[in-house]
Amino acid sequence: MKEPVSTTAEYTVRDQERMRQAERYFEWQADLAAAALGRRVVEIGCGLGNFTRHLLERELVIATDIEAPCTERLAARFPNRANLVIQTLDVMDPAFLSLARHQPDSVVCLNVLEHVEDDALALAHMHSILPAGGKVVLIVPAFEALHGPIDRLLGHYRRYTKRSMRRLAAEAGFRVPTLGYMNTIGFFGWWVNARILRRTEQSETQIRVFDRYIVPLMRRVETALPPPFGQSLFVVLEKEAQAAQ
Repeated sequence: MKEPVSTTAEYTVRDQERMRQAERYFEWQADLAAAALGRRVVEIGCGLGNFTRHLLERELVIATDIEAPCTERLAARFPNRANLVIQTLDVMDPAFLSLARHQPDSVVCLNVLEHVEDDALALAHMHSILPAGGKVVLIVPAFEALHGPIDRLLGHYRRYTKRSMRRLAAEAGFRVPTLGYMNTIGFFGWWVNARILRRTEQSETQIRVFDRYIVPLMRRVETALPPPFGQSLFVVLEKEAQAAQ
């Protein structure tokens, strides 16, 4: 199949628009993240706000994205929210460190770190804006064997293993209280798309079926029995007390 001609930004926005249908999936992510996130949250890679909307009952949400079209549409989607600060900002930019003035207690970065060229620098910057005990919640794609055309067009630099994530976290000064796989069925679906169908975009039909029928079942099963593999890794990092400035 011929790959569509578009920029990574355009492709990502289209993907985010399709993913707006996956309401149950974002609710699952929100429930997983809720226990680790505090009252003052920095969201990295907010996109069109598919996850941001689950944060808006908190005291403060600083939503960031590198794409101005995304932050502009997010501002239009949630106008007049006194607790929502929206910035077009790259986590690798030294200006990201200025977010410390908002006194965040946690950072959430879901399906974004793989887009960042220097993920070690990104985690170092997250570490810098947090107090001792501050948390970072990540969802990242797992298993390099699943890398395919969709990953490439989305601008994914890598997929992760438990070992690579532990190493990256330790280098940035975090401990790793939570690290596990999620989305077992998605593992097979992504493999089929990447290795057999060679798809260049996620199918809207696949997203609807996955969200309506598979997510509720998989969520119950994986809550009761943590899976030995999955499409993604769910990670909670904690800034250790001795690392406080």
